[in-house]
Amino acid sequence: MEAPGVGRAPGSRPAGPDAEALLTAVALGDQEAFGQLYDLVSGPVLGLVTRVLRDPGQSEEVAQEVLVEVWRSAARFRPDKGSAMTWVLTMAHRRAVDRVRASQARAERESKAALLERTPAYDEVSEQVEARLEGQRVRRCLGALTERQRESVTLAYYRGLTYREVAQLLALPLGTVKTRLRDGLIRLRDCLGVTA
Repeated sequence: MEAPGVGRAPGSRPAGPDAEALLTAVALGDQEAFGQLYDLVSGPVLGLVTRVLRDPGQSEEVAQEVLVEVWRSAARFRPDKGSAMTWVLTMAHRRAVDRVRASQARAERESKAALLERTPAYDEVSEQVEARLEGQRVRRCLGALTERQRESVTLAYYRGLTYREVAQLLALPLGTVKTRLRDGLIRLRDCLGVTA
């Protein structure tokens, strides 16, 4: 009888089913074979995925997804195309790269969405431009009024005072203020090209 470990290289595992045989058994639904395959490939899968993703949490998640995929798609393994370990690691690499691409695409979408939220809508911009241009026209036309008309119009329409309050503030009769306002508004209307 041979002593335990004789005939094996020091530190090597005891001989057991190889990955190809385990994968073939997994394809037939053998859960015990999957457990052995899991023990054999989970370390290399996690190592490869971690090198691609550089995020331990995501790496564990992707490694788990890969091993579930191995269970589900074991029947697609073709030994004539390469080794079982290569097949599993190729699957792991693809899944990790897909996760990186998905993360980048999500970051780009979020960046674009944030930019769109900060960019005013076209209508808002056009309204702002129109209001600014209209404001410039009104200021230019106010400049064409006499000093007394401009003062009365500014107090009544920009500061919101009533005719009576304008008259009190300027120490003028109410009739005089009304005349200045009427004449000033007529001149503004003509300057702005507003039709009555």
